[in-house]
Amino acid sequence: MKFDLHIHTSRYSPDSQIEPDALLRQARAAGLDGIVITEHDCLWPAPELAELRALAPNLVVLTGIEVSARDGHFLVYGIDDPAACPRGIGVTDLCRAVHQQGGAVVAAHPFRWAQPFDEILRDEQPELDGVELMTNNMDADCRRRAAEVARQHPFAGLGSSDAHRDEMVGVCYTEFDAVIRDNADLVRAIRARRATAHDRLAGP
Repeated sequence: MKFDLHIHTSRYSPDSQIEPDALLRQARAAGLDGIVITEHDCLWPAPELAELRALAPNLVVLTGIEVSARDGHFLVYGIDDPAACPRGIGVTDLCRAVHQQGGAVVAAHPFRWAQPFDEILRDEQPELDGVELMTNNMDADCRRRAAEVARQHPFAGLGSSDAHRDEMVGVCYTEFDAVIRDNADLVRAIRARRATAHDRLAGP
């Protein structure tokens, strides 16, 4: 199944231009089987997510959070209590809080903006579940360094768009060797590393 795991909408991320209904159309046009909406420090309310899902019954629509942690940005999947993941939390504490809820934590666009990601891994030793290997805003050097991290650690290597504009949806995506219908399925697939990162414009 093909998923874009990192998308922002204009409803809860002020820096995004993507309207939620347009996101559904773009996801289908990109050939995706599912999407995860990951607003900045905000989890979509369940009633609003249900309304969105009703508009696209053939698309799996899930929600996570892009947490603005002290050590950088991290994607959180499979939790119900976003209050446990406040802005500015340390990545080690973030992983602990998310795992207590049965969720997964993925490093978003590692090394971007000169993030000392190697030092964070060495000094903080966070129990991450995955790292983004490619997004539309990771340059070749960031991608190379992220791939090296994935080779050295037991992390899932994921692809995501980090889309803030319609045309970016699904440019990078993850293909899972698993059926994903809900957050629990997604967390299990990430932890089992049943994932391959792709760039639609460049291939695997």
